[in-house]
Amino acid sequence: MKSDKKRNIFAWYMYDWANSAFATTVIAALLPIYFATVIVPENGWVFRFVNIEIPTNATTLWAFLAGATALFVFITAPILGAIADISESKKKFLMTFCFGGSLFTILLFFSQSGDVWMTIIFFFLANTCFISANIFYDAFLPHIASKSEIDQISGRGYAYGYLGGGLQFLICIILILAHKQIGIEKTMAVRISLLFSGVWWAGFSLITLLFLKEPENDKASFQQNRRSINSLAYLRIGVSRTWNTILKAKAHRNLLIFLIAFMFYNDGIHTVIRMATIYGKDELGLKNETLMGTLLLVQFIGIGGALLFSKISRTFGTKRILIFILILWLGILCYAYLITSALDFWMLGIAVGFVLGGSQSISRSYYGAMIPADESAEFFGFYSVFAKLSAIWGPFVFGIIRQITGTSRLAILSLVGFFIIGIVLLCFVREDTAPLQLGGDERERS
Repeated sequence: MKSDKKRNIFAWYMYDWANSAFATTVIAALLPIYFATVIVPENGWVFRFVNIEIPTNATTLWAFLAGATALFVFITAPILGAIADISESKKKFLMTFCFGGSLFTILLFFSQSGDVWMTIIFFFLANTCFISANIFYDAFLPHIASKSEIDQISGRGYAYGYLGGGLQFLICIILILAHKQIGIEKTMAVRISLLFSGVWWAGFSLITLLFLKEPENDKASFQQNRRSINSLAYLRIGVSRTWNTILKAKAHRNLLIFLIAFMFYNDGIHTVIRMATIYGKDELGLKNETLMGTLLLVQFIGIGGALLFSKISRTFGTKRILIFILILWLGILCYAYLITSALDFWMLGIAVGFVLGGSQSISRSYYGAMIPADESAEFFGFYSVFAKLSAIWGPFVFGIIRQITGTSRLAILSLVGFFIIGIVLLCFVREDTAPLQLGGDERERS
């Protein structure tokens, strides 16, 4: 039994190892640089719709693309989560989005100079699948970990992700730096790296597909009801349960305050992740080697950060450690506003790597300890909603300020407000609370 549990947890870890290739290489590193220097023309790009023409640049366009993806997932996530719970198909949804995202990532190989719309469409679809898959990946956490284990297992999951993403990115860097010796152009090396990211994501996810077990619902009567539901009814019940979950979340003040706090501070975190590389390129004029090297450093330092903060949270309390990490983020943003050189950017990368893994893993485990395990996909659907709602506004605010002021410095400094609001709201969250308990009547109605 113990070996079965370990194998199940390992299979869960390996999905983070697999999909971090997309998060690191595609979202954070290569595609933003490739998009800004190759895909989008040097003199900018004109967005045309009907009789409207809006001249824009790669930085602003990338920010709005990230926000649009988040908006789409914001609309669909809770319904998908509810359907996965009532159909007991978290794993099926996870792997469907996983392989769909891998496919569209591989198709980014065909994006070349001037292919702005094609790149936007492929990235939008790949990123949508990536975000959606994470809803169901996170939803396994309350099933595979007890409350005493949840911080540690969540942290190890992120550590696996940083290690897997870092190793895959290192291979890509070697390929790009050695492109002349191999006999290919640098742009071809980048395109192969994007393709390799999709292959890595799909390939290592096969371990998850083979060994991760679908959690079973505890209530036999609910399972019996599930058998009588047809495919069309899943959508109706999913919408109904989503509305019921909104009402339940509203009735639990502690959960709601945390979600709102998370929405604000996560806004800042996601915007930093998505815009860091293009900020270094646009504002500081850094070389691609510096940008990629810094992001690689972030990956490996993130391993230590995720494990360290997950461990010390057991001694000092999850909420205290989370607030401490967010205060560190405030200092990082102020430093980012002031940096002027490649050395400054390297130092910034060290600091970001240290706090990034901790803030993500502690947030996930803190929330996972507050929700009912048998409705984890539904509630993590809402967790994703608040995450993606925040991911909508941060890039949009960044893009608008960059467009108006012509500089990314004020845009990066504007994120301070999101962290401050998050810290203040977290102070009102009670830490010693039991997971939500749902009554039989309430479950019957849903």
